[in-house]
Formats: sequence, C-alpha cells, structure tokens
Amino acid sequence: MKDLLPAAHLGHVSCSPTGGDAAHRVLSPQDFDAAEGEITQWDGYAPTPLVALPALAQAIGVDEIRYKHEGPRFGLGSFKALGGAYAALGVLQREIAHRTGAQVELADIRAGKHRDAVAGITLVSATDGNHGRSLAWGCQRFGAPCRIYIHAEVSEGRAQAMRDLGAEVIRIDGDYDASVRMAKDEAEAHGWFVVSDTSWPGYTDPPRDVMAGYGVMVREICREMDRAPTHVFLQGGVGGLAAGVTASLVQHWGEAAPRVVVVEPDRAACLYESARAGAATAVEIAEETIMAGLSCGEPSPLAWAILAEEARDYLTIPDTLVAPTVRLLAHPLGNDPVVEAGESAVAGLAALIAARSDASLSAALGLDESARVLLIGSEGITDPEIYARIMAGEDMA
Repeated sequence: MKDLLPAAHLGHVSCSPTGGDAAHRVLSPQDFDAAEGEITQWDGYAPTPLVALPALAQAIGVDEIRYKHEGPRFGLGSFKALGGAYAALGVLQREIAHRTGAQVELADIRAGKHRDAVAGITLVSATDGNHGRSLAWGCQRFGAPCRIYIHAEVSEGRAQAMRDLGAEVIRIDGDYDASVRMAKDEAEAHGWFVVSDTSWPGYTDPPRDVMAGYGVMVREICREMDRAPTHVFLQGGVGGLAAGVTASLVQHWGEAAPRVVVVEPDRAACLYESARAGAATAVEIAEETIMAGLSCGEPSPLAWAILAEEARDYLTIPDTLVAPTVRLLAHPLGNDPVVEAGESAVAGLAALIAARSDASLSAALGLDESARVLLIGSEGITDPEIYARIMAGEDMA
C-alpha cells in the first residue's frame, strides 16, 4: 500500500459540524429539482459512470471505493458542464424578463425563441479552464456572446478549447483571483453579465445555479447506491463543488450522509485556512499547482456557509501525488477499470491513498476496513498535452 504513491505529508484540520440548515437554506431541494429538470432535457445528456475500484480498495484497506467519472460529461470533459451553462441560462432568463417585463421560460431560450435578445447579452467569467469551457459551450448553444478571462498559468490547450467554442479569451497577468476581479470590473464597465462559480456580497444567483447544477451529478450517484457511503472526499477550489455535492448528499441521505473531507493543493488551501480560522479566509498563491482547477485563493462565501456547517475534515496534498495517481488510474490494479483522469480529478483519491498509509491520519479521519468512500472524478483529459506528459513519466510538480 505504501508503494502506490510517493511518501507525502498531508495537512489536516478537523472540525465539528454545527448541524445548521445551510444545506437546505442556501441550496433548496427545489433548486436541485429545477436544475435536474432543465439539464436532463439538454441534447447529449446522459449519466456519467460511477466506477467501482475493488482492487484498489482492497490494496489500501477500505471496503469500497466508488469514483464518479465526469470525463464523458456532454463531451466537455468535466463536471463543470453542469454548472456554467446552466447558470448562463439563468442569467439570460432573468435579464430578458427584466427587459421585457414578461415571464421567460428556460425551454424557450434553449429553443431559440429569444435569440435576438440573447445575442445582445454578453456573458463573461474568469476560469482556470473547465468553468469557462462550460460557459462558452452554453453561450454557443443559446446564442450569447462570451468573454472568458484566464490567468497567466492556464494552459494554451485549455484556452484554445474555449476559443473553439466561440469564446473570446483574454489572458491576464496574475492568478485566478486577479482574473475574477478583472472579469467583474470589465463587466461593470461595459454592461456585461458575470457568470461566476464564486459569490461575493450582492452576487449570489449565478453561483447558486452553478452549485444546483452539480446536484444532477449527485442524484445520479444516489440512484446507483443502495446505502450511503461513509466518507466523501471532495476537491476544494472556491468550494462550489464541495458545497453543492455536500448539500445534495445531506438532502438525500439525512443523518446517514457521509463524512465530508475537503481536499486542496497545499499551494492553494483557502478552505483549509478558513477551517483553521473558523471563518472564510483568503490566501496568497505564491506558486501555481498542477491541479489547475483548484488553484483558488478566495473561498466563495455562499459555498463556505454550507461547508462551515457540514464538512468535518480539511486536507492539503502536495503536487507530487498528482501524476502518480493519474497513472494509477490509467494502469489500475487487478481488474479495476481504466480511468483517464485529469489533474484536478484525482485530488480526493490521492488524499485517500496517502491517508491510508498513515495510521494516525486514518484514525483521525475514521478510515478503516469498513469505510465506503465516494470520490468525484471531476474531469477527464481536459488538456491532452499535460496528460501525455504525465503518462510519459513526468511528475509535473
């Protein structure tokens, strides 16, 4: 077991969930119902695989590992397809209704009945890649102009994928949080509309819609499971994925919902530091992580409201674990299926394997031979060049 990944130190903060109502108040069952009702009507919708990894589970000493593989999602390569495009539709609906004074149905926007109005509504966002790709895809489908802001370290392959979907891509100096600020400032200056997966004071509807879209993924998972997992390991970032998944699991499983473990790169650990401080806390990113989708220094307050009440553990992992975990999924143990995973997809699995090689950390997380662990494989190969380098043996750390 200890040979599966390089030795590594994981940061760990343990919290006591407060048991408030944020998992129902911030994101209601009706929010998830509306997202599911719309997204499942889109052309190309199909549930993504919930992969069992029994050989790996046996090797690390847990009862079960289930990995939700989001690589096939709408042909876009990641779970973000469920969020950005759905939130874009909500922005268009609200703005057209505001301009016309009439009720507007999402299905009518999707069908092109408001195409002239949509063509005059520019949607913008900042991204590390996958959220922007989802937004560009949605704008292309619905007929809205799209501007995407990326930071200096976003790969050219990810930038080109957004251009191929019709987006205008603007690369800035600085990190992800700087790109968020520029998208917001330019939208305010030009009358454009931000579709962000992070919230700020006075801006909550699009990030709430993003998280509601992620609930589609969770409902697919729950339909395939006859009992709740004991643990779910969730990637950090701004917290939208972790909060959306957590809320949906709590709503479905109630008191039997799994223990929530949030995993972040040690180079971008804003949720970990928030847990330490007991309040949403921003961090400076001194060095970019290979886990591009998780390179975020400021938590979303909307997401943090849920995580502060429901998440029990926060882990940080070094980049040195990422490439070996990608290769482990591509060359699996025993008869486990092959999974082609991107860098951000494997954070939870890397943390799980590393934790099981540390007896004290396993005990602190309540991990033993009876643990049934759910992982969100958030992306497939979203940058073929980076994936090829990893598979050729580069550690990329």
